[in-house]
Amino acid sequence: MRTTSARLLALLSLLQTRRDWSGAALADRLDVSLRTVRRDVDRLRELGYPIAAGKGPHGGYRLHAGVVLPPLLFDDRQAVALTVALQVAATTDGGVGQDAERALHTVRQVLPARLRHHVDALGVTAVQRPTSRPAAPVDGDVLLAVSAAAHAREVLRFDYDGGDRPARRAEPHHVVTWDGRWYLVAWDLDRADWRTFRLDRMRLRTPNGPRFAPRPLPGGEVARFVTGTFRGSGDSAGQWPCRGTVILDLPAATVARYTREGLVEEFGVDRCRLTLGSWSWPSLAAAVARYDADIHVVGPDELADAFARLARRFTRAARVRRTDG
Repeated sequence: MRTTSARLLALLSLLQTRRDWSGAALADRLDVSLRTVRRDVDRLRELGYPIAAGKGPHGGYRLHAGVVLPPLLFDDRQAVALTVALQVAATTDGGVGQDAERALHTVRQVLPARLRHHVDALGVTAVQRPTSRPAAPVDGDVLLAVSAAAHAREVLRFDYDGGDRPARRAEPHHVVTWDGRWYLVAWDLDRADWRTFRLDRMRLRTPNGPRFAPRPLPGGEVARFVTGTFRGSGDSAGQWPCRGTVILDLPAATVARYTREGLVEEFGVDRCRLTLGSWSWPSLAAAVARYDADIHVVGPDELADAFARLARRFTRAARVRRTDG
């Protein structure tokens, strides 16, 4: 049985999660009677929380915001989620980085010692990349456990979906977000190399392995390493391994609207110069071809050769289609 104070905190937390609550729904979530809910609402009002009651046989409750509202309360999961969000915001260039960092410090100061220990272990870096992909869901307990292991420098043991072996051992270095997903940057002990693992595919084994001395990350910066890894750059310098320039018969404003990481420059009337990168020459040629415009290759020769290979491949595909038809 919860104490009255614990029950009041739970009730206040529920009222903050959505606009309206029926009395029956609150009673069910708190495992108490409707009469107890009414009494607890009255106690919260006495503490200064503006809670409006709806009319009707079942009633309803709504917590109104106001300038005299006492400090908001968060349960453990809400506090972790808020900390992660502020850490991500603090590492971005969206104009709120410094404000987010100050807010993170403020939130940490009011957390109880037990919860402060957990959130201090969270170290998240947002590697910026425009994306429309929704974030893959990650269990909060997994995020906490992985971050804590990286903070304590303890070897992680886990099963990994999509891997070629049932169990993995890795020295966790850092948790990052990239293109709407959560990743762990770690030294894979079995492959003796740096790897990135998606957190939503990890199933942790307990207990953790022994402590380890941290290794220097290639490139020195986690953002540079992750960018280079996902662009296929072997030197982890963050650059695409294949990079070329073309002239497109389209206005620069039109091409810029659909180009996320390329350089678009005006080049005469209704023409533009586009410099773009990719992980292979054929993929770069295909990326340029999607603009559906006449193309003049400035360089290098590898890009022109890739266009020739794709042209032959597409011609064969069209010929097979006509034959089958």
